[in-house]
Amino acid sequence: MTIADKQLQCREIITKAVCGKGRKFSTVTHTVTPPHHPTSILGAWIINHQYEAVRSGDGIEVIGTYDINIWYSYNKNSQTDVAKESVQFVENVPLSYVDPKHRVATEEVSAEVLQEPNCIEANISSSGQNVIVRVEREFAVEMIAETKVCVAVIPGGCDDLDDKDLDFSLGDDDGDYEDLDADLLDDEL
Repeated sequence: MTIADKQLQCREIITKAVCGKGRKFSTVTHTVTPPHHPTSILGAWIINHQYEAVRSGDGIEVIGTYDINIWYSYNKNSQTDVAKESVQFVENVPLSYVDPKHRVATEEVSAEVLQEPNCIEANISSSGQNVIVRVEREFAVEMIAETKVCVAVIPGGCDDLDDKDLDFSLGDDDGDYEDLDADLLDDEL
């Protein structure tokens, strides 16, 4: 039985769906001033990462904090200490896709860490008083909201489908796709 055999009916339904997505990788630089002039850097790491997501303009802002810990030597490598600094950040992640028919009042946003903030480099500044720390991080964000979708309705309901094979073709389509322009196809599908 093909859908073309019966009169095709459509309905719009309202459902919650992913109506926006985005992803952003970034590298940022922080300057930490230890209590003593460092001679050498023995280690640098990031701990206590916390964040939340909020809708903002055309994207989603990831707002959070983390602590930078730098283990360093001073006094001509005769003593060591750990410098600690808390950092606040705001990362604006643009949405690469937004459903234009979503209901704004029902938006819910979330963020997921793809790359925890990680120290990739720590160097003593040219003045010898500060430590320059490079940090990389990556977030993926989603916006869920109510939206309208169009669905095909089969007359008779689901009970009318028992033990029947359905063919969803809409006519004499033989599946020939040679006329499609390959440059127009979306690689993400």
